[in-house]
Amino acid sequence: MVSFSFTGLMGLVASAVVSAAAVPSSPRFDLSKPSYDLFRSKPLHDDTVQQGFAFDNVNRRLFVAQRKNGADDTSGDLAITQLDFSGKELGHMYLKGFGHGVAFGAQADGSATYLWTEVDANTKGYGKQLARFKFTNGKTLTNSSSGIKKFKPVAAATEHTCTIDPVYNRLVVRYHLPDSGKHIAVYDLAKATKGDFSSPLANFKQPLPKTKGKNFQGYAAYGKYLYLLWGDSYDVSSTLNSEVASVDMNTGKLVQGPLITKAGSTLSFREPEGLAIYKTAAGQVRLFLGFASGKSGDRRSNLFYKNATV
Repeated sequence: MVSFSFTGLMGLVASAVVSAAAVPSSPRFDLSKPSYDLFRSKPLHDDTVQQGFAFDNVNRRLFVAQRKNGADDTSGDLAITQLDFSGKELGHMYLKGFGHGVAFGAQADGSATYLWTEVDANTKGYGKQLARFKFTNGKTLTNSSSGIKKFKPVAAATEHTCTIDPVYNRLVVRYHLPDSGKHIAVYDLAKATKGDFSSPLANFKQPLPKTKGKNFQGYAAYGKYLYLLWGDSYDVSSTLNSEVASVDMNTGKLVQGPLITKAGSTLSFREPEGLAIYKTAAGQVRLFLGFASGKSGDRRSNLFYKNATV
């Protein structure tokens, strides 16, 4: 296991927008447009609610994270299921002591896929830093296993999660500062892979960690824009309350939303769980939204996508 920790610039700007924020312009998803099904009601390796998901855009792979069967909310024990794009299980891993799974990234390295996840779960079950490791079907990793590289992009942060923009090759990190809450930092993926977090493209306080009391459920990035997801299951809210929004990462300001999303509105239970970006072989970029469905003990995975941009 190799660990990296970084101070310097990140220690100075952790609570404000970087004055030289320089994420180049890009298209933006129109969140008011309809969503389309990829699949519905697919079982994962374990029976719990999915938390987040990620695409390896080069090797055309899909991975979904969930709490491991039998694990409590604070253990940080996760199951990762690999699915094909029809929702059929292709493989799995177990991660012990890693985190909650709200977001993670999948990075191609030749024919292999390396996952970027949170690691070293704190007392609330959220990872203190980031880990990068090879997805290996059937393997169980602990947070001290060999083969894991650990990173702490923001030295003062008590929690880290991440996602990958697979189109513009950026690592987007969501981190928590005890005195000011949740923040977002954007890095060049190639530099981050080498352990260089010294020059973030942007760094800002996340707007609306919760919206109208709804739980935060995921984030994804495409180009200049960050996408955020909130909401609760029908069991909690008794009504459809899932919302999405977009943020300009150069300013840290909301651009669109929060807007109610009706994707999968007829699902049972229907808890919003995760966002991710995927670019098809034909070149269409899609913003994916995840939802959990089904009864306790038999939760299912559901993925939908938006593809209209402005």
